[in-house]
Amino acid sequence: MAGIDKAIRMAVDTGKVDFGVKSALRLASSGEARLIIISSNCPKKFKEDITYYSKLSKTAVYMSSETSLELGSLCGKPFPISALSIHDPGNSNVLELVK
Repeated sequence: MAGIDKAIRMAVDTGKVDFGVKSALRLASSGEARLIIISSNCPKKFKEDITYYSKLSKTAVYMSSETSLELGSLCGKPFPISALSIHDPGNSNVLELVK
């Protein structure tokens, strides 16, 4: 899955990305995000809420195989990331890779 990892990092570096479950929930319900990526160990309640609101707003959701620590490290952040929302992928092809 190195391709998706590279694409996520590129989106973080060149696009507009929000981190965190709260912003993912807000953006999933408003439909502002184009893609929401959820870590493998994101709490079940948040996972269900994000997927539910994403379906209503027709926002794409990708369940990552990475844990929140690995996702944080992948994004170049010194903290765990359970969910990230991509508004603008920048130079990344992440939107095509998750279809």
